[in-house]
Amino acid sequence: MSVNKQVKRITTHTLQKMKAAGEKISMLTAYDFSFARIIDGAGMDVILVGDSASNVMAGHETTLPITLDQMIYHASSVIRGIERCFVVVDLPFGCYQSNSDIALASAIRIMKETGAHSVKLEGGEEVLDSVKKIVGAGIPVMGHLGLMPQSIYKFGTYEVRAREESEADKLRKDALLLQEAGCFALVLEKIPAGLAGEVSASLQIPTIGIGAGSGCDGQVLVMHDMLGINTEFKPRFLRQYLNIHELASDAVRRYISDVKKGDFPGPGEQY
Repeated sequence: MSVNKQVKRITTHTLQKMKAAGEKISMLTAYDFSFARIIDGAGMDVILVGDSASNVMAGHETTLPITLDQMIYHASSVIRGIERCFVVVDLPFGCYQSNSDIALASAIRIMKETGAHSVKLEGGEEVLDSVKKIVGAGIPVMGHLGLMPQSIYKFGTYEVRAREESEADKLRKDALLLQEAGCFALVLEKIPAGLAGEVSASLQIPTIGIGAGSGCDGQVLVMHDMLGINTEFKPRFLRQYLNIHELASDAVRRYISDVKKGDFPGPGEQY
């Protein structure tokens, strides 16, 4: 029997056991009660309440505009829809980069006001103080290396990171530093598959890949991309499992047509 099926609730301990057993970890984003309930009921291991809500829920170009209050709102909604999976919440831009005290206060607000199980933040050596302070308060932290969307204006592009050896060496070093600082897992985003596999094998904690190949201990995608709610974003690493955009558009058109023709509501749909 898989580790996933042996437990009533997924925890950081469960994820560690899954890595040790070679069992892949499934992770998907969610931002509201209804989809969280569907995803949790389907057997997902981890839900990420991502700052990608800034893009897919609010329509911003980047993840930078979303606020801590907005992340708390989305995370609270998700928590009300789950029974079993582990919930990670992104610390939004500006809540941890400059001051570890602010980072801890932000993480505490998320944990107290949402009921979520952990937080995630981007960066390596630069954010170690914040990681240590949050972990020291008893809050699980998931790290994030490689392409870091909150630093998009620094990078200037969403291209693959760590192709150059100097950046790859820094990523290797940062991964070990984050593990030593107490992170329970790492997201590796859009880096060469060989590097991701090497880093994953070097760590005791699990890695979750997005555009980082099959050598990671698990995988994550943005729900709106995987379900085909968005149609514009089609990177190589995305596998689209459904085309909700097409299905929903067709349903709305049929509803409009039925209303215009007077076919809705029919005799059995009124009082």
